[in-house]
Amino acid sequence: MVTSYPKEKLNILLLENVSNEAVKELTAAGYTNVVHLTAAMGEEELIKKIKNVHILGIRSKTQVTKNVLNAATKLLGIGCFCIGTNQVDIPHAMSLGIAVFNAPYSNTRSVAELVIGASIMLIRGIPDKNRLMHEGVWMKDASHSHELRGKTLGIIGYGNIGSQVSVLAEAIGMKVVFYDTQKKLPLGNAVSADSLKWLLQNADIITLHTPAMRSTHNLINKATLAQCKAGAILINYARGEVVDIAALKDSLVSGRLSGAAVDVFAEEPSGSGDPFVSLLQQMPNVLLTPHIGGSTEEAQVNIAMDVSSKLINFIETGVTAGSHTIPELNPTVQEHTHRILHIHKNVPGVLSEINAALSSKNINILGQYLKTNQEIGYAILDISSDKSKNAAALLNGVKETIKVRLVY
Repeated sequence: MVTSYPKEKLNILLLENVSNEAVKELTAAGYTNVVHLTAAMGEEELIKKIKNVHILGIRSKTQVTKNVLNAATKLLGIGCFCIGTNQVDIPHAMSLGIAVFNAPYSNTRSVAELVIGASIMLIRGIPDKNRLMHEGVWMKDASHSHELRGKTLGIIGYGNIGSQVSVLAEAIGMKVVFYDTQKKLPLGNAVSADSLKWLLQNADIITLHTPAMRSTHNLINKATLAQCKAGAILINYARGEVVDIAALKDSLVSGRLSGAAVDVFAEEPSGSGDPFVSLLQQMPNVLLTPHIGGSTEEAQVNIAMDVSSKLINFIETGVTAGSHTIPELNPTVQEHTHRILHIHKNVPGVLSEINAALSSKNINILGQYLKTNQEIGYAILDISSDKSKNAAALLNGVKETIKVRLVY
């Protein structure tokens, strides 16, 4: 599609070794000015770099703070090439009319498979046996080594990943119980637990799949760990802030838990090869991995295609399906029209002012779409192609306007 702003002049910055598939998708669509870097950036460095950037692509390490957003005077959209968006100041991005997209479903299979793999390794005591073998000790022993079949898997957070773990676990003969603060339809024979305490008391393996929120901060702590079934295994492939690591170590040392797998940490190194320190290091039957739950080549390709597609659609047509900041609109493209996007504060009378401004200059609206949330409103207007430039100028003068863009 031919856009009003030349594609080759749009500056796109991709950080944190976002999959090359994203670069291929963007360049194939005509966006050739792509800077692709392997590392994350700190706030100060990103503030310097982002001034002339139109599209920013990140993963989970780069923190897009209020200060960064204020420095991004040309920024139209942010692509989070991962599941979450908590690394972006979403309320402030919303107030500035910056669209934020992510890929909430693209790596669910990768994480789910790793949960099952970790469950098998831990319930068989493989980490400790592997360590002994590397130290030259042959410890052939079946004690404290079990099958997954018939065991109870407790899933805390029954969303996209948790529900897929449920399906895989049941396929290998596990009983599945789950706990979620929202009402969720069970898949297969999974059973919803009445309380978190009941799940902890009855699960042989507990796997966490909750977001990082105030309500989930240190959800697994000294008190909740004391409720766990003796000898249970804990897996955290959710967010580091969900588990009190010191309390987890105490439970492992005391034997309350027989094993743990942790892939996410409250504080993580910024890049590959950087030093890493944890209280759980050198502990038997503990699997530590460097936030790789969703890091498979297949998942990264899927994520790259998903987020790139959302960004391209937004740039070229104004479609905001999947956006966390701009209300979702997905209108079809009309022939013989030009499209203008108008993002404004959600206060009464803005739409009337838009219509009055255009009608005062005899500009006919051939298509109009509006969606609001509590903070902002988003209007897409299809205008007669011969009057679109005048219309864009008029809309910039509408009170409460945040951003106006002539798309095509």
